[in-house]
Parts: sequence; C-alpha cells; structure tokens
Amino acid sequence: MLNQWIRNLAIALLSLGSAMAHADKLADILSKGVVRVVVFADVPPFSSTNVKRELEGFDVDLAKMVADALGVKLELVPATAANRIPYLLTDKADMNIAAMSVTAERARQVMYSAPYADTALAVYGAKSAKVKSAADIGKLKTSVAKGTTEDVVLSTVNPNGNVMRMEDNASAVQAYLSGQSQLLAANSVVVVDLAKKNPAKEFDFKFALRRAPAHVTVKMGEHDLLRWLNTFIFQSTLNGELNNLHVKWLGGPMTAPLPPL
Repeated sequence: MLNQWIRNLAIALLSLGSAMAHADKLADILSKGVVRVVVFADVPPFSSTNVKRELEGFDVDLAKMVADALGVKLELVPATAANRIPYLLTDKADMNIAAMSVTAERARQVMYSAPYADTALAVYGAKSAKVKSAADIGKLKTSVAKGTTEDVVLSTVNPNGNVMRMEDNASAVQAYLSGQSQLLAANSVVVVDLAKKNPAKEFDFKFALRRAPAHVTVKMGEHDLLRWLNTFIFQSTLNGELNNLHVKWLGGPMTAPLPPL
C-alpha cells in the first residue's frame, strides 16, 4: 500500500509538470519502466561484488527499494567515485546511490536528496604511526580514492601531504593493505568492514576529516525526481525500512535524526 502511494505521488508530480517543455527524468523513468542507478562495485558494505559476481550492499538494497516503489525494473550501473557525476551528466544513469556526501563543488552539477545514512570520514593507520592531525602526516603516504570527499578534504587540510590518489576505492585499500601507503583516508563504515576482513592489519583511528551523511543525487534541474526521492526517503524512515538497512549493513540503527540538508 505504501509503495502504491509513493508511485501515485510520482504520477501526480508528472501530471503537474506535464505542461513543461523540457524533458523530465521522472517521466522518462515511468515511461520506460526502468530506473538506472549508479552504485559502487568495490565499497562494502555500501556496494560490492560478492562471490557470485552479484552486486550487494546497503546502496544496492536501497536502489531495489526505489525501483519497487516506482513500480519499474532496476538497472544497476557500477561506477568509481570519479565517475558518479559524469554518468549522470551524460545520461548513463538516472540517479546516483553510491554513498555521496555533500561538497559545494558537486552541488554545482547535481542536486542532493535528504540524507539516507550518517557516516564520517577519517584517516587510519598502524598504532605505531604517530599521527593525531593532518599536520602530523609528514612524509607518510596516505592512500585515497581519487574524486572522493576524503580526497577533497585531505587536500584542503594538508595541501603538501604525501597523498596517493588511486583510481578507485579498492586500489586505495590495496595500497594500504600491501604497505605501499602507511595511512588510509576512508569512510568510517568502510573501515569497520575492512578491519573484520583483514584482522592482521591495524586500522587505528588517527584523526577525523568530517561528518559525511550519504545522499542520493540527480542531475541539476530534475526537481520532480528529487521531490519524489525526498518523499521516498521520508516514508522509508517512518516505516522503518531505512532503519532495517542500517542494522543489516552498517551494524546498528539509524542515527536519529539525520542532519537536514
């Protein structure tokens, strides 16, 4: 019943905007019967490939919920952090659900939904590494995925830091695991998962970069789709479905309330 209500909202929004001359992404999704959603392929527990070579994780389950609420089929579009926005701008996808946090630069190209998960970004390393702030990094190499918020913030707090910018999250993690880098800048939730899978490696917290709620993003100007997504997130919060995803994938309930955009 709730999904039907949300679908009816989509149809109502479509009707309100029918007089507009420009193309409408929400209308396109409903007309084609398919929603194309960008997700990571290498960032557990948000989204990664399992042993069956299938994508799974928090963002994948959320994308399935979106498609179900819209009453359309789901097409997952795996991407790296650097490709998330370009895929939207070149119409390779309709929306991004790949743990994207807010930056002013990104907001010039895409619009952000209400937050759906609350995480933090930080720098981690071995307990022996004497690092308590960005100023302490010195000559230590810090691996980070190119184009992520971690990359942007780390570059701001220490412009002269020895940063290893890798093509994707998996490469940044591997650089740290193999010893090519002595520090890793990453999402706190991702590091919890990494520590479980790599018990022989230390992931000692060094210093925080910033709080980083995750948002769905859409191409600039797609106001009908954004209004629908905000309604969907609000409804999924009220009915407990979003909290269920937090417990399943992030190891605990939602932080209440999530910070407003």
